[in-house]
Amino acid sequence: MKTAFLFPGQGSQFAGMGRSLAEAFPSARAIFEEADRALGFSLSSLCFEGPEEALKLTENTQPAILTVSVAAFTVLREKGYQPDYVAGHSLGEYSALVAAGSLKFADAVQLVRKRGRYMQEAVPPGEGAMAALLRLPEGKLDDILAQAAQGQVVTAANLNSPDQVVIAGHAAAVQRAVELAKAAGARRAVLLPVSAPFHCPLMLPAQQRLAVDLEQTEFSDLCCPLVNNVRAEVIRTGAEARRGLIDQVTSPVRWTETIRLLAANGCGTFLEIGPGGVLSGLLRGIDPALKGLRFGEAEDLEKLQAALV
Repeated sequence: MKTAFLFPGQGSQFAGMGRSLAEAFPSARAIFEEADRALGFSLSSLCFEGPEEALKLTENTQPAILTVSVAAFTVLREKGYQPDYVAGHSLGEYSALVAAGSLKFADAVQLVRKRGRYMQEAVPPGEGAMAALLRLPEGKLDDILAQAAQGQVVTAANLNSPDQVVIAGHAAAVQRAVELAKAAGARRAVLLPVSAPFHCPLMLPAQQRLAVDLEQTEFSDLCCPLVNNVRAEVIRTGAEARRGLIDQVTSPVRWTETIRLLAANGCGTFLEIGPGGVLSGLLRGIDPALKGLRFGEAEDLEKLQAALV
């Protein structure tokens, strides 16, 4: 039975995250200190203390989640745990590439700080939106998006599980899609409290700016395989890693396919590394037979060690 390490994306953040790791493990504390030096301000204080409003700003959220995730991974590696595969949800792919030895942590934390800012600046406030469609009857999504567009952009952004799809685009088109999804029998269709329409073509300006930074960053070949969430394919080279990070800015996160490919490659245990438990919840929705575990706080270690005996 193989083990996959999964790294969360935006939406998993909370004030106080990572504090127990830094207090309990010097190796984790060193990661927070490295992030503070790389960014030139106290990201660690923002993680440990908030305020929540500042933590929710995309340019802060992204490096904060990455740092907590890498700190948690560093503790696990120190304890002798190694993955057979890694994967990350959107932003989480940066954490996964650090874990796979492809991307230096200091480079990653600076990149995602810029990524967050570029995404925020790509679309003027109020012009874009995202919505979650829950339990939409199978086969309805494409028709709904086509009807809702009316010359605007609205596309799938996160294909999270068979029961959960997130859409993104122009605010009016997303609102039309929400109403159409309700009429088509979705259990719920709700707008999300996000600051920009991620993973859709409106993010092209952010993609173009980030591509320049990524081309100037060194990527090594991976020491363990990663399932890239844009194509839901196994990658092993630094060139593939860089290309995936560029492409993901305007493309949907194919998370259901990512998990199913990991399972097909022999992964039966999935360890969510970082704040929150979003990915563990999605795992149950994709295949309840898969074993999901979490490590994001110091107190999780004992439960994890007992479960992995």
